[in-house]
Amino acid sequence: MSVTDALVRIAEIQSLLNPGSAAPAAASTSTAPSMSTITPPSTFASLLTAQGGSTGLPAGTSALMATPTAGLFGAPAGAAGQRMVQIAQAELGQAEQPPGSNDSPRIAEYRTATAGSGVGPWCAYFTSWVARQAGVPLGEAGQGFGAVASVADWAQRTGRFIPPGTQPPQPGDLIVWGGRHIGIVESVGFDGSITTIEGNSSNAVSRRTYGPDGGGATGYVRLG
Repeated sequence: MSVTDALVRIAEIQSLLNPGSAAPAAASTSTAPSMSTITPPSTFASLLTAQGGSTGLPAGTSALMATPTAGLFGAPAGAAGQRMVQIAQAELGQAEQPPGSNDSPRIAEYRTATAGSGVGPWCAYFTSWVARQAGVPLGEAGQGFGAVASVADWAQRTGRFIPPGTQPPQPGDLIVWGGRHIGIVESVGFDGSITTIEGNSSNAVSRRTYGPDGGGATGYVRLG
């Protein structure tokens, strides 16, 4: 028996037991909404679908999971850090043409963010280009740097250098390995693992993951 049928049956019984109340009971029944117009309570699954679309996640959750710019460990990335990560992510897969040449049309574009740089190891060119695109160029005059050591020296002079172990890195920080190599921190895991995006890594813009020590990183540079 449906709920509507049950309500009608109760009204009929009340009219038989108490004829004087029949009219109010009938009126009450006639104004009750039909089951076709009653919206059933939303289930948890339907709420997730409505808010998260096809992902079935609440609004904002899918974007957070897809983009690691908020950081997973330590402080969240600032606006400049978020821009750094987003720009670097868009360059993943850009590779040397031919491999081993330190060159390609796109790598030539990275070199434009540095002053007077020629074809050569290009990890610092890449970070200089990403920083310029993000609105936080490297160098006192925004000139960029073609050498990793020059980036670290500038960061130390200007108070941007973070020695390893003093505070957790944030997405968008530059990660430095002595004067040998440089990359961009993409995210930091709950276990302290560090995921990076690096130019000139296996002849391309590549994603790497290291332990909490950053694979022996000698420091970080925070741009904003």
